[in-house]
Amino acid sequence: MHLDHELDEMFPERHTHGAAHPTRADGTRRALRVGLGGPVGSGKTATVAALCRALRDTLSLAVVTNDIYTCEDAAFLLREAVLPPERITAVETGACPHTAIRDDISANLEAVEDLETAFSSEGVGPLDLILVESGGDNLTATFSKGLIDAQIFVIDVAGGDDIPRKGGPGVTTADLLVVNKTDLAPYVGSDLEGMARDAKAQRGELPVIFQSLRGESGVGPVADWVRAQLDAWRAASPVSSAA
Repeated sequence: MHLDHELDEMFPERHTHGAAHPTRADGTRRALRVGLGGPVGSGKTATVAALCRALRDTLSLAVVTNDIYTCEDAAFLLREAVLPPERITAVETGACPHTAIRDDISANLEAVEDLETAFSSEGVGPLDLILVESGGDNLTATFSKGLIDAQIFVIDVAGGDDIPRKGGPGVTTADLLVVNKTDLAPYVGSDLEGMARDAKAQRGELPVIFQSLRGESGVGPVADWVRAQLDAWRAASPVSSAA
């Protein structure tokens, strides 16, 4: 699911763990894990909240958030009641967020596995999807393949329309690039067409979605992308989804 790109060969140290096995110890298929990264203020948590609202009626999902010293992102999701409290957990990284999603993934991996175990043991049934949100980081932030199966990288137009042109592993190698807050473009002078051209130059055929959560389509296109990843995950992992 998480594609290998040229930068993976150039910088193999970015991923320190091998891909996780698609099945759990009891033989059931584990949840698809989708990571969301991006700079501070790009709209990652708002995107996670919108995805939960869009997917919660048809999928069994949970969320792991990352903050350095607080649980602010998890608290926001709880206040917004996007999922029941038991489906949201927080990791306090204590250092730059990328260290907990790329270098030492043990805290996040434990949180993910604890969620899956809790729901399986309570007879609710296995989770379909776990969203892992990184704390705000820079354009070099990437997820370990041992933690997630697909990565979404979120940038926003208010951060500057030169971000796609600057590149960086987050922009160039993420499975999906989301250019968020497009409704602000007229107010901050961002050239959306230019951003689209630059993203295409950096990413080739990898998908890019321009998003305004306040717009008519909202998070719909990103939710559709996540559903497609889940369909492909299930097709590639033909195991029992129940013990």
